[in-house]
Amino acid sequence: MAAMRFLHTMLRVGNLQRSIDFYTQVLGMQLLRQSENPEYQYSLAFLGFEGGNPAQAEIELTYNWGTETYDHGNAYGHIALGVPDAYAACEKIKAAGGNVTREAGPVKGGSTVIAFVTDPDGYKIELIQRAEGAGGAGLR
Repeated sequence: MAAMRFLHTMLRVGNLQRSIDFYTQVLGMQLLRQSENPEYQYSLAFLGFEGGNPAQAEIELTYNWGTETYDHGNAYGHIALGVPDAYAACEKIKAAGGNVTREAGPVKGGSTVIAFVTDPDGYKIELIQRAEGAGGAGLR
């Protein structure tokens, strides 16, 4: 069997441009490609770091026309991004208008430095401080 590769995570969003702005301007991702499907009334945007696939997995934002909010339920947790400095990333995110919901600091019961931000649709994004090969180039 051929090796599997993580390609993307899909999030349904209520306003595609607002979400693209958050992921590009606040988190520093690149808009990799975008498409419209008028027949089935949805739009897609793929975003990522370092050009996305195959080097890194991407985020697929799906906007179903006319749907502005979604119930996240209680099963969804978060997306995690490695950053070289979680404290600096939080300051940069706040300066860009992002919502830091847990300031950078050690995880409970451990020493790994983490923080949480929330995107415009309420999805949680964990920032994990990882000095070597952290990824998340836009959050340096």
